[in-house]
Amino acid sequence: MARFAFSVLATDGKARTGRIAMNRGEIRTPAFMPVGTAATVKAMKPEAVRATGADIILGNTYHLMLRPGAERVARLGGLHRFMNWDRPILTDSGGYQVMSLSELRKLTEEGVSFRSHIDGSKHMLTPERSMEIQRLLGSDIVMAFDECPRADRPLAEIATSMELSMRWAKRSRDAFDGGGEHAERAALFGIQQGALDERLRARSAESLKEIGFDGYAIGGLAVGEGQEAMFATLDFAPDQLPENAPRYLMGVGKPDDLVGAVERGVDMFDCVLPTRSGRNGQAFTWNGPLNMRNARHAEDTGPLDTRCSCSVCSTYSRAYLHHLIKSGEMLGAMLLTEHNLSFYQQLMSGMRNAIAKGHFALFASDFRRDYFSRS
Repeated sequence: MARFAFSVLATDGKARTGRIAMNRGEIRTPAFMPVGTAATVKAMKPEAVRATGADIILGNTYHLMLRPGAERVARLGGLHRFMNWDRPILTDSGGYQVMSLSELRKLTEEGVSFRSHIDGSKHMLTPERSMEIQRLLGSDIVMAFDECPRADRPLAEIATSMELSMRWAKRSRDAFDGGGEHAERAALFGIQQGALDERLRARSAESLKEIGFDGYAIGGLAVGEGQEAMFATLDFAPDQLPENAPRYLMGVGKPDDLVGAVERGVDMFDCVLPTRSGRNGQAFTWNGPLNMRNARHAEDTGPLDTRCSCSVCSTYSRAYLHHLIKSGEMLGAMLLTEHNLSFYQQLMSGMRNAIAKGHFALFASDFRRDYFSRS
């Protein structure tokens, strides 16, 4: 099996479907990666995550470096063995969490020093340390270390941040390449920055292409700018990245976000939304999201979604799920999470099939009509 090989199998407009071949298996694109923050996709067994149709999951460098520690995970055989997931794992670089979760942090050219949100202990995260942590975890797709500023910061500040991220991208590349055996079987993705500005993103893309990566992420979106601004940026950002490499939109998103981003040429996604929403009583369906706390579900004997093929929809009623959520029962969170992840994978499969058949515009139109009908 190839270390990393991406092939586009079909296109329809800007939308494309393809395949990433890696040592631990193939990833069908467009792909949605469930988030396994602390070596677990919350409320799910790994085998159940795979059964939903997921080809790859995401692990979180920041959380795992703090607990249980990357060195400990390495001693225990790596992240795959530790959590019983034998397929590809993408790990983020830790930069976003350092910026968003750590109250006490200091940014320098070298990296970011910060205090743990768990116990206040001091840490230093640099491009080199981020690559080392992801190597210790045994990541299949490693993300370059970057800074992610808010989109509403002054343009000069965003430009300075983007240039720093590009210098860190080169250091990440060098440190990854020095990783010996791991570098020979894993892949490295660079991250485009520049917030909502087309010229800054173009400069970022050129810097990344000059360094050279296996895939390219679109960073700095889904951080509060709103869907309209995100789509306006995606109207140009994916086109600035190489056609022969996967394009990964980080931290996105709602089902309608995914459809709109695939329309604009994006291949990979991750988001905590389907799992977090499941734990909070929200179910995603082809006819829009449902709040399972609402009294209207209390005596509804139908499934969450008549079009969903998951085991939750074929086994449990809305009334029962409403009861579990209202009662605070653990099973409610588990079942809604399983359904939501299954729905997301069915959505990705539907998009892949529509692109392959040249019917993606019709699929997207039908999806929006039904999704916003509010079941």
